[in-house]
Amino acid sequence: MNILLIGSGGREHALAWKIKQSPLCDRLVIAPGNPGMDALGECRPVKATDVEGLVAIARDIQADLVVVGPESALAEGIADACAAAGIPCFGPRKRAAQLESSKAFTKDFCKRHAIPTAAYETFDNVPDAREFLKSYQPPYVIKADGLAAGKGVAISPDYQDAVAEVEAMLGGRYGDASQHIVIEEFMTGEEASVFALCDGETALVFGWAQDHKRAFDGDTGPNTGGMGTYSPAPIVTPDLLDITRRDILEPTMKGMKAEGNAYTGVLYAGLMVEAGKPRLVEYNARFGDPECQVLMLRLESDLVPYLLAAAKGNLKDQPVPKWRNDAAVCVVFAAKGYPHSPLTGSVIWGADQDFGDDVTVFHAGTTRGEDGSLRAAGGRVLNVCARGKTIQEARDRAYDAIAKIDWPGGFYRSDIGWRAL
Repeated sequence: MNILLIGSGGREHALAWKIKQSPLCDRLVIAPGNPGMDALGECRPVKATDVEGLVAIARDIQADLVVVGPESALAEGIADACAAAGIPCFGPRKRAAQLESSKAFTKDFCKRHAIPTAAYETFDNVPDAREFLKSYQPPYVIKADGLAAGKGVAISPDYQDAVAEVEAMLGGRYGDASQHIVIEEFMTGEEASVFALCDGETALVFGWAQDHKRAFDGDTGPNTGGMGTYSPAPIVTPDLLDITRRDILEPTMKGMKAEGNAYTGVLYAGLMVEAGKPRLVEYNARFGDPECQVLMLRLESDLVPYLLAAAKGNLKDQPVPKWRNDAAVCVVFAAKGYPHSPLTGSVIWGADQDFGDDVTVFHAGTTRGEDGSLRAAGGRVLNVCARGKTIQEARDRAYDAIAKIDWPGGFYRSDIGWRAL
């Protein structure tokens, strides 16, 4: 098979790493890719949002499958364009991808289909939002409606801070993404991430993990796109999975199909779990980043048949995926200043060394300097991942590897996996 993988982050590096292991993969082309993916496939400098350019590549290589990594490509309609060109695509069409690209769409959808989630209201002006806040008790949860690279959520401890966040978002902090905002009830409990592969009819559970959203140790600091993950997450029990399937995933699949937006690709359910009951925090229309990294390390089955089956509508014929008994941990090595103003351009030494079979470093925001040096080119720059018999063992291996990377311009959390430990 000829496969086109779209994206340039750590999630896409992990997908490329796993796809390349498949005996079905004859040729892997990645657009635009990053320095870490150079050894896995042919990287072509076409942006993930350049739909016309991506379809041209797919045609050029006679792609048997297009795999979409980032949400930005989905929001631009890459799956629609592939369908028009007759090319199988792993990823939802633009209207279905609204489950991620519009929080207001998802909240309204949940209300229509009785999917458990937080109470909410949507606003496009400050006075109405300010008045509504008075009816809620702190802390306040304020979200940009659109895509904001995982950073469009604020949890305000008091009314004054919440008003400031509302004014900043509606004032253009996230551009078009925050022209509308959602204010919702603060949910208590423990977060978990559950993933399902979908073909429009079937939702096949495909792993689970737990993320660390806050920038600094102890779950402090601003929200980020994710500072580290581990899998499996002890809070995700068989009973919790059964409830999630019954009350969240299956109603979503049926509801989307009934509304003419049949959902295909991966559906990532961010859950808040309290007393064994899950409520939906939000949906993402793609693999999580950095959750995907630990899932790929733990997946024993060949990934490609599942991606193709989701794209072609025959997931029901696929066996239950096999997972390693090992645990996996991912620690994000980010540029200082992330998430607000990451400092780019600094040199990184030692990221490409051999850390052993149980450690894999996925590139997220890197580039090569003219002298061949590896340099920071984004906020989340490296994903240092490891496997072990236990979460503790995997965690120790990841941090041992980080200690061997010389990058004064970076920082990381030292407590990834603390809930499980």
